Amino acid sequence: MDMKMKFGQLDRKNAEALLGGGEERIAAQHGKGKLSARERIHLLLDEGSFQETGRLVMHRSINFGLDKQHFLGDGVVTGHGTINGRTVFVFSQDFTVLGGSLAEAHAEKICKVMDLAMRTGAPVIGLNDSGGARIQEGVVSLGGYADIFHRNVMASGMVPQISAIMGPCAGGAVYSPSLTDFVLMVENTSYMFVTGPNVVKTVTHEEVTAEELGGAATHASKSGVAHFTAADELDAIDQLRRLVAYLPNNCEERTPALPYTPGDETRPVLDTLLPENPNQPYDIRDVLNAVIDPDSSMEVHADYARNMVIGFARVAGETVGCVANQPAVLAGVLDIDASLKAARFVRFCDAFNIPLLVFVDVPGFLPGTEQEWRGIINHGAKLLYAFSEATVPRISVITRKAYGGAYDVMNSKHIGCDINFAWPAAEIAVMGAKGAAEIIFRNEIKNAKDPAAKLAEKEAEYKERFANPYEAAARGYIDEVIHPRETRRKVIEALRMLRNKAERHPRKKHGNIPL
Repeated sequence: MDMKMKFGQLDRKNAEALLGGGEERIAAQHGKGKLSARERIHLLLDEGSFQETGRLVMHRSINFGLDKQHFLGDGVVTGHGTINGRTVFVFSQDFTVLGGSLAEAHAEKICKVMDLAMRTGAPVIGLNDSGGARIQEGVVSLGGYADIFHRNVMASGMVPQISAIMGPCAGGAVYSPSLTDFVLMVENTSYMFVTGPNVVKTVTHEEVTAEELGGAATHASKSGVAHFTAADELDAIDQLRRLVAYLPNNCEERTPALPYTPGDETRPVLDTLLPENPNQPYDIRDVLNAVIDPDSSMEVHADYARNMVIGFARVAGETVGCVANQPAVLAGVLDIDASLKAARFVRFCDAFNIPLLVFVDVPGFLPGTEQEWRGIINHGAKLLYAFSEATVPRISVITRKAYGGAYDVMNSKHIGCDINFAWPAAEIAVMGAKGAAEIIFRNEIKNAKDPAAKLAEKEAEYKERFANPYEAAARGYIDEVIHPRETRRKVIEALRMLRNKAERHPRKKHGNIPL
């Protein structure tokens, strides 16, 4: 074979690989409102930056007719490229090839890009669209999944890992995304579940659709499995590109900063956001948006545990992770879901050198048998653990209520917060004034001629004594009581001061978080 023929053979193989499962199957993919595996990569990465690896890989199985079904690439496109000039590694499963099913060669390709990502210190993005394990390859498929799971764990906290669910993701396939840092799902065309509707019906006799069982809306609002949802695949890819911009390449680097020109950092609107009635709700997002750089926020888990707000933002061009109680939902109380939501986010930010900016307005933990029996003690302790072990710069602003154990848990000075601010309306106490008065002055109130009037008197007395930030400030638990309008300026100054913070934990293999 002469050189011209060899070049021609290579060109034919490349052209065959680029077609995946063929034009007919690509058209069927488009008919479902879905892009092909290669189209997704083309839109995700900077123009012309994708460098593919493993394009000519094929499976090696001969069982159950697979000897007659060979597709170059084996159902997954892998390689690296750039997003806004920064290197990322990517794999995109191709549903047009054997349903995107995962088996030995397919898994090896994914493992290779994950290994390269860890060696070079770059994020990994997985675009998942797979019918699950390739049954014809038997236990080899299961081994392939486990090889990926192991790498997910090894990469955790080392390089950011992001999963976009662009189609089906069922059975063992769901565990790799759940081990990654962020999961994005596309509405109406993607789903995740361990067992599908047919198995559920057989075992539990429940009638449920795939969308109800494991669709984007379900996992975004009920289970918390999905951190983001997208209206379509173009929206999903836009969100992926935006998310990567907030993150460092790896655990050894800082997040990329945007140019920022200092100006007047006072925000008078903050003086007007708190209601006169301390029991009246307000939206903590209004506070956050006045403190962070304009239009710089990206909320995480927006539809899950809405009594807690978490997300990324920028302050003076630098990425921060925001954690805030939401008084507009359940009065901002801490419950199981809110604790889990915030704890996971805090640990991610700590792993990747992202400073934490915390806004506190919390009346306590949610009482009730349902919360106690589901383990609010352990789950609340996860948030306590996450803040306590975090070594990144940590700043807290108490806007209003900080009661009981929830005060301790929400990034208090006692568990290692670096700078604690409080607004003049802050109430830092064991509990609300009414409940405290009923306990402390029980006998006095019971024996009074007018118990209601006596309760009101004692409630006012307790408020005067404890329902303010000054007792805590006198003991150094609060570094400064500030006018709300000063908050942004104070936060910028604190972040600048803490930029080179270095803290080390006692030497140990790892702690034992109360899972």
